[in-house]
Amino acid sequence: MERVDCVGALVYDEQHRLLVVKRANEPGRGLWSIPGGRVEPGEDDPSAVAREVAEETGLTVEVGELVGEVERPGARGQLYVIRDYEATAVGGRLTAGDDASDARFVTRSEFLTMSTATLLVSTLTQWNALPG
Repeated sequence: MERVDCVGALVYDEQHRLLVVKRANEPGRGLWSIPGGRVEPGEDDPSAVAREVAEETGLTVEVGELVGEVERPGARGQLYVIRDYEATAVGGRLTAGDDASDARFVTRSEFLTMSTATLLVSTLTQWNALPG
């Protein structure tokens, strides 16, 4: 299996709403997820997190601690190894971009009614990382 390193960002606003993006492309087109994507060759995780958040949401973030790691099988024999980090928005303007068709901060009740990426809700529940 080909390993594909990926990162994601758990960004909360002052009301502890979670930043989510609606995927514009596969995998997961049309589903809501947290901002993130592949780690580019020569890139470390914090740089990848900051780049992906900026590309998908227009926000600049400071990357914090690792929250957790999951593995998901891909369509062509790939294994996606996804490491999710805490991140704090420190600038920019929220706007969907790059691989996202929408980006917004959501409450827990909003998040739980959205069509989300596979296992996202259960994973964030396990990590005690659902929005407030």
